[in-house]
Amino acid sequence: MSKKNNFLFLLLISASLYSQAVRKYSNEFMNIGVDAAALGMANTVTSSTNDVNSTYWNPAGLVHLADHQISLMHANYFANIAQYDYVAYAKPIDDFSAWGVSLIRFGVDDILNTTELIDGQGNIDYNRIRLFSTADYGFSFSYARKLQIPGFQYGVNAKIIRRIIGKFASSWGFGFDIGIQFEKNDWQFGLMLRDITTTYNVWNSNESEYKKIANAIPGQNQELPESTEITAPKAQLGLSKKFIIRYDYSILAAANINMRFSKTNDLISTNFVSIDPALGFEFGYTDLVFVRTGVGNFQNIQQLDNSQRIGFQPNIGLGFKYKGIQIDYALTNLGNQSAALYSNIFSIKVDLGQFRN
Repeated sequence: MSKKNNFLFLLLISASLYSQAVRKYSNEFMNIGVDAAALGMANTVTSSTNDVNSTYWNPAGLVHLADHQISLMHANYFANIAQYDYVAYAKPIDDFSAWGVSLIRFGVDDILNTTELIDGQGNIDYNRIRLFSTADYGFSFSYARKLQIPGFQYGVNAKIIRRIIGKFASSWGFGFDIGIQFEKNDWQFGLMLRDITTTYNVWNSNESEYKKIANAIPGQNQELPESTEITAPKAQLGLSKKFIIRYDYSILAAANINMRFSKTNDLISTNFVSIDPALGFEFGYTDLVFVRTGVGNFQNIQQLDNSQRIGFQPNIGLGFKYKGIQIDYALTNLGNQSAALYSNIFSIKVDLGQFRN
């Protein structure tokens, strides 16, 4: 088969995939973000990320690593109903390249399964209640390399998605991200293309379990859900600059333009692309103590009277770094009126080279 035929074959496959279930919001747990330092700045680190957490934000930033690093994060969401955990490891290969791995888990445990609460005779039997968990896993392998053009570097993520809904359904998915960074005159630019090839999930449903609830509501739930799900590409464009004030003080100013290639409730929304801007700041003292703030997630919100208002999400954070250990905290979703939806996020980053020395 010629190269042209091979290319045509790939186009036909892509077209057939898009004809299936392309979702505006798919694998959304992979878009929450990691690292309390970044979350405190409203995720505006696409251009400035330069440590182990670049495996998530922009793999191109891994080339700045001087030694082995590990990062851990834990967060509770929805009044502690959901648990969000993240671990990553990265190291340089040589003076021009680096690699890393990361794992994300977003799960809700001990959910009541009441599908068999009522027996065939209509009797309620609480002993028939069982517990199950639903969990989403994202595993990424990252590679980064400097280009021959000074200041340019690129990175690639290959990621595997595993989603489990108790014994009812599960899926496997696979996709790629591509990131680029450029530095010029102390200005930093970054571009992150997520799910660049689309991320394709294949679902397997337990038909015997489905039949137990298929007729629970007459006229609904009559067919199994679609077995394929496609995550459309997204893009993040970032700009940042660090200002040094009297040697001891620093200010990192950063901005992001987050784009989805579909119509959503973002601040700027068209049929082709929807844009959500974000702005973040980090104030540092002797590279030891950090105070962070940011605002993002600008959305057009429909009111009950059909009027619209613009909603946004402010975040704040603190950080402390000493002898290769950095501990960060972020308080996110401050704009929500319900205190139960605030998210307290803690993360730790360790430079393993400090301990070896």
